[in-house]
Amino acid sequence: METAHDPARREIRVQELATPISHYTDAVQYGDLIFVSGCAPIDQSHQVVNEEVTKQAEAVFNNLELVLRAAACTFADVLKVTVYLTDVNDRVAVNDVRKRVFGDTRPASTLIGVAALAIPGMKVEVDAVAGVPPYRGANP
Repeated sequence: METAHDPARREIRVQELATPISHYTDAVQYGDLIFVSGCAPIDQSHQVVNEEVTKQAEAVFNNLELVLRAAACTFADVLKVTVYLTDVNDRVAVNDVRKRVFGDTRPASTLIGVAALAIPGMKVEVDAVAGVPPYRGANP
């Protein structure tokens, strides 16, 4: 069913990231909110960057930063994250990376242990919701 274009909705695709592996985009802006798809620890050729979870977490947050920047946001604008781990015992290592990237900002957060992620070898994935600060404008 075809629907009318909603001017409050904008799809965001970040060229520096790997092409989505299914029918989605990197983020969707709706009004003053940014909904970021799960960021994976992969390079542009869909290869997992490293088998070590800390290196994977660094790649995930680097990729998340690219999406946030494309939406005129920073980590300080993140309202909520969901962290998916194949081993919840990796929480401490991932949290150390989170503390570095978020600094004093503390988003709402949910941690979910999963049996597997979309690409074999992935140990961590993070999605997020951010708010576009009014002084930067909701629709760039």
